[in-house]
Amino acid sequence: MKLYNTLTKSKEEFKSINPDKVSIYVCGPTVYNYIHVGNARPFVVFDVLRRYLEYKGYEVDYFLNFTDIDDKMIENANDEKTTVSNIADRYIEEYYKDAKGLNLKEDKTNHPRAMDHIEDIIEFIKGLEKEGYAYNIDGNVYFDISKQKDYGKLSKKNLDDLISGARVEVNQEKKNAGDFALWKKEKPGEPSWESPWSKGRPGWHIECSVMVRKYIGDTVDIHAGGSDLVFPHHENEIAQSEAFTGKTFANYWLHNAMLNVDNEKMSKSKMNFFTVRGVGQEFDLEVVRFFILTAHYRKPVNYSRESIEHAKNGLDRLYNGKRNLEHLMKICHLEILNESEVNILDQVVAYKNKFIDSMEDDLNTADAISYLFEIVKYSNTNLSSESSKILVKEIYDILMELSKILGILFKQEEILDEEILKLIEDRYEARKNKDYKLADDIRDNLKEKGIILEDTSEGTKWKRI
Repeated sequence: MKLYNTLTKSKEEFKSINPDKVSIYVCGPTVYNYIHVGNARPFVVFDVLRRYLEYKGYEVDYFLNFTDIDDKMIENANDEKTTVSNIADRYIEEYYKDAKGLNLKEDKTNHPRAMDHIEDIIEFIKGLEKEGYAYNIDGNVYFDISKQKDYGKLSKKNLDDLISGARVEVNQEKKNAGDFALWKKEKPGEPSWESPWSKGRPGWHIECSVMVRKYIGDTVDIHAGGSDLVFPHHENEIAQSEAFTGKTFANYWLHNAMLNVDNEKMSKSKMNFFTVRGVGQEFDLEVVRFFILTAHYRKPVNYSRESIEHAKNGLDRLYNGKRNLEHLMKICHLEILNESEVNILDQVVAYKNKFIDSMEDDLNTADAISYLFEIVKYSNTNLSSESSKILVKEIYDILMELSKILGILFKQEEILDEEILKLIEDRYEARKNKDYKLADDIRDNLKEKGIILEDTSEGTKWKRI
């Protein structure tokens, strides 16, 4: 499998530290509000990466942290006259609701929280201070980027420019403009903890370095997140972690491109965001998951009502293909494959192999999904009530095997009673025999029973009214 490594700016063959296990750390949400669709993109994309690695036989240790101490959280807590912990607990609970709708594998995800690791953070900062990488100015502790000679290697930022303040707002207290906070001295209205430097709180970047080392070790296989985190967050994680351990912090850096609205990054600060919760009031969140996966993760995606509608229609086509196969499994009885059916199965297996090839090529879910459509289209064209049940079952199993990797088509469809199924099959046979009057009569009969049929190029769809 090849993955695009932001650090080297090239696709590299993936090799884990442990041949049977992969560690993945994804930067998760700052839990001060509901997540928006842009936030959801890395959660969905790297959930699929984890699913695919598990499909390949790896055991995956998967971490997605909750940032539960932050300027925005403090502001919200003060506005609501409550605590930061209460804000965090509330929106973590809401995150889990959205995660369920998006079909994220929460039962296998570890969610470390910054405020649970204050002592670990303090010890980490003390280690950096001891080695000369951190300095204390009146209770504020900063990382000295001039001591890390390869600082900027992930983002390709120029160290001299950062030190001179050409690209970073200058803080007169710091030695260099690019130095970043490890510990912040207490301000009025902020939560704080005792430390050797002052009563205060940790900076943003330090939490991930500390939690990676605590739960995974000095080196993580894959560190991932949105491309907006490359600088300064991930750059600073590298600097402080490698200064502390003297070892490579992450072997592979993966970053998804931004999700845009009107070609601008979706963000709460720009007030152009759509929360997952809000979209879920009109669309099933599986549609949002599918929409995210229809583009390659490293390409920007423009969010619009039209794009979500298009995703819904595409997902409906796949569900219709699944439903048609389930229907055929109930009515087909032959148990032997003939020669032509062997060829049909071979073609579906070829589509499966192309799906796998797409996933092996830097997690190309967009191309992978196209082969799911090929499987559905091909089966709709080549299967009928006269097909072998073995053939239908084999194709159905392939469709579900691949869909599970993407985390889609997991919902159980309503099971129609035998009378309705028999009418649908009778109508299929009537149309096949060009007895259109009988087919129309059956359609009218089904409508009276609350079932509407729609004939499409992918087969016959039904829905209740």
